[in-house]
Amino acid sequence: MYEGAVQDLIDELGRLPGVGPKSAQRIAFHLLAADPADVRRLADALVEVKARVQFCTVCGNVSQEELCRVCRDPRRVPSVICVVEEPKDVVAIERTREFRGRYHVLGGAINPIDNVGPDDLRISELMGRLADGTVTEVILATDPNVEGEATSTYLARLLVPMGLRVTRLASGLPVGGDLEYADEVTLGRAFEGRRQISA
Repeated sequence: MYEGAVQDLIDELGRLPGVGPKSAQRIAFHLLAADPADVRRLADALVEVKARVQFCTVCGNVSQEELCRVCRDPRRVPSVICVVEEPKDVVAIERTREFRGRYHVLGGAINPIDNVGPDDLRISELMGRLADGTVTEVILATDPNVEGEATSTYLARLLVPMGLRVTRLASGLPVGGDLEYADEVTLGRAFEGRRQISA
């Protein structure tokens, strides 16, 4: 459609997750109109993130060092591991300030449609971390979708026979939501996860 470098930029932007053809075009033209110094900062940040950021050798989270900030923190509880799909999930849980244990990032979820099986995830690394008996509880915090549920079920079958306490994050109705708009699975989970109210 466009010629040369403009079309190349649109094509590359369009390969990013969640960026469709129209968004890619909008971003490309925004960059063309932007101050060259702003574009240079963006380009430098992209190059630097690829050069400096790696994955933590223990948990798989993103880090600029061999160990991520959470794995380096001696105040974290070593007996509880929260298993998540992606590094962005670690950030979401950390924002709550409710969890003081450690993490394990799988690097995705079981998804046969995309040819992602258990061997494609960091499950063997998780099993290695559990071998010394330090961990007593594993919290399965995979996404509440078909792939996340499949991954959680697979992990539970591996972990429960080891004598560990295996828990799953509760799911149900969001705060501020309306019952009439909740799907059947979400509403069912809300009933399963109900708690007693004491005076």
